[in-house]
Parts: sequence; C-alpha cells; structure tokens
Amino acid sequence: MLELSDFDEVVRLYRPRIFRFVMASLGDRDLAETLTQDCFLKAYMARGQFRGESSLSTWLTRIALNLIRDHLRNRRMRFWHKTRDSAVDLVDISDWIPDTAASAETACLQRERVKQVWKAVDELSGQQRTVFLLRFVEELELSEIAETTGMNTSTVKSHLYRALRIVRERAGGQA
Repeated sequence: MLELSDFDEVVRLYRPRIFRFVMASLGDRDLAETLTQDCFLKAYMARGQFRGESSLSTWLTRIALNLIRDHLRNRRMRFWHKTRDSAVDLVDISDWIPDTAASAETACLQRERVKQVWKAVDELSGQQRTVFLLRFVEELELSEIAETTGMNTSTVKSHLYRALRIVRERAGGQA
C-alpha cells in the first residue's frame, strides 16, 4: 500500500511522464493538466488497491489512458471538439527540439518535418495512436504497452507496425 509521504514522491517522479503522454494524446495543455491531476487523484484514492502486479508507472499510465478514453468518448457530445483548434497544437512541441548549431533553414525544416509527423499521428486510429505514443513518446517496451493497454503483445506489435507505416506514408517517408 502506498503511504501519503510516498505518494508525494510518486507524483514528483511520475507527473512529467503522465503529463507528456496525456499532452501528446490530446494536444491541449489545459486539458492535459486537468487529466494529469485527475490521474493522480484517482491513484491516490485507489492507492490501497495497488497490488504491485505491475510497475507503478504502468498502473499510472493505465489510469491516464482510461481518463483519456473517457474524455474522448464524452467529447463527441461536447463543445471541446470544435475548440480543439484553439488549444495548444502538438506541432508547437517542435520548438522544443534542442539544436543550437542548426541554421535557421535547418531549424525550419526540422519543425516542418515534426509538424508532418504529428499531423500523421493525429490521424491514426485511437489504438494505433496510443501504442505509437506509448512506444515513441514514453519509450515503453512492447510488453509494458501490452500491460498498460490490456492488449496482448502481438496486437500491440500489429498496431505499432500499422501506425509506423501510416505515419511514414503520410509524412512523406520522413518518420
């Protein structure tokens, strides 16, 4: 069972990873902050139910994934769908590419490439996008993705293969 003092450390250690995953999944900074907070609240409330059958990271990511799924289901009927364009765009992440030696032209080309990749990722099916983000944003192993999503490993591999093929095709072979 997680103790309160331990839980402060859990939040400190895992919050950046959970936020990054939610942000990459939804592309809305305010919503990502809210769902990240909700994730840790749910985890805190259910801390006595954590049996250690999976890693703490996997358990928290699973909670975050369920919150994302719930949000996306509810979003179909809400105004958020139309306001997403006014939220922070994932392509802004391209500005975070550290390359102090790059020329302005190279930096511009890198940003454009990242935009194309993120646009292609945004067009993936929900399961493909989730597997892609868990693998390449969170750098989880296939077995961890399977555990987090509840899919078997071969299904994860299949979704990842299809996602990579689609991203490469839509991003002009640049992924």
